[in-house]
Amino acid sequence: MNVRVRFAPSPTGYLHIGGARTALFNWLFARHTGGKFILRIEDTDLARNTQEAVEVILNGLRWLGLDWDEGPTTGNADDPSRGDAGPYFQSRRMERYRRRVEELRDKGLAYERDGTIRFRMTREPVTIADEVVGTVRRELTDREALDPDFVIVRSDGQPVFHLVNVVDDLEMGITHVIRGEDHLSNTAKHLELFRAFGAPPPRYAHIPLILNPDGSKMSKRDQGASLSGYLEQGYVPAAVVNYLCLLGWSPKDDRQLLPMGEVIERFDLPQILRANARFDMTKLQWLNFEYIKRLDPAAFRAHALPVLERAGIHAGRYPVEYIDAALATCREKIKVFADLPPFADFYFQDEFGYEPGAAGKEFIPVNRPRVARLREGLAGLEPFDAARVQELFKAVAGELGVKVGVLVHPARLACTGRAVGPSLYHLIEVLGRERVVARLDRALAQGFESNG
Repeated sequence: MNVRVRFAPSPTGYLHIGGARTALFNWLFARHTGGKFILRIEDTDLARNTQEAVEVILNGLRWLGLDWDEGPTTGNADDPSRGDAGPYFQSRRMERYRRRVEELRDKGLAYERDGTIRFRMTREPVTIADEVVGTVRRELTDREALDPDFVIVRSDGQPVFHLVNVVDDLEMGITHVIRGEDHLSNTAKHLELFRAFGAPPPRYAHIPLILNPDGSKMSKRDQGASLSGYLEQGYVPAAVVNYLCLLGWSPKDDRQLLPMGEVIERFDLPQILRANARFDMTKLQWLNFEYIKRLDPAAFRAHALPVLERAGIHAGRYPVEYIDAALATCREKIKVFADLPPFADFYFQDEFGYEPGAAGKEFIPVNRPRVARLREGLAGLEPFDAARVQELFKAVAGELGVKVGVLVHPARLACTGRAVGPSLYHLIEVLGRERVVARLDRALAQGFESNG
């Protein structure tokens, strides 16, 4: 069998993390089997859909690295065998749906009532063979027993989800429908539509839902629900993908960090877990931290610069060697790249204020001659590296009869404007003698003065 799967989101303005996980599982199954992954935008509700909402979906999938395999080509509205641009848009396939509705009417399986067109549903229970859930027997409810028929075209002429979903799956040759378990209740209707069209249905695999930590259903307002938040917070895409793999799928061992090549090799439908998954932000941030630590300098810089730029920090103007050295001191200090601007901004701007609480504690009269002595030592230090800087701090502290921390805290505040940050001796090395001496002079002239 040539596997063909699809991800069919509605452009509602955001991409839910559950939808992203569904796209990932479809993509993994296609790559595992050598099949095709198709992206189809369910945009028949023209009043609600916008191009901006579509871009949210496309950008999210691209960020995750989930490339789709085919789509309509210019001048050929929807030929699955020829397309290479994608994605498919249901709003451009209305004539196909109209023809299929007429087919059902000709067969006596669809009829008009109150301005809508309804499908004549079976009055018998429907058995669903599901690759994950198992065999499900869908009985009619008491209300359905009186009238199980359902609308396939609304009174405004717009086809509904059940119809377009089945028509597209049929005409695009979809072999497996991998989707959230919340769609299981729709499957009996879809199976009956396939039977009405005289076509074999795809295999269905309904995957467990993603719940909040307390077990409640995750809404778009809950923490972690929107994929856009991960882009804005500067998560590493591979870390998010790694985490999503572990939400509802088990590699049958306890490993957490999984290279994508290995996941593709091992992923299969029987390994999808039956129980709903609970979202764990702490675990995701731990995974992201592990991925951050493993980035090479160029990749770390590529992630960091856009985040810094959005924060108004123009780090890209500096030499690459300086940027990489500065960022290296932050590598094991941040969980997401959004943590970076307040941690590393001092490397890329010489004018900054001092934290008031720290200034009131460190820029006090008794510390002024100590900082001045430290400045004198740093101005003549050779070589100017972290090891020699540390030796100098110890020597000056011994000379003045104080603990090293007495020098460390005001020096850090003078060089960075903050009470906490990267390793002081290493950040001093990165800043270099000229910047460090200038910043100590500035603190002696302005910091102590304004705090006096």
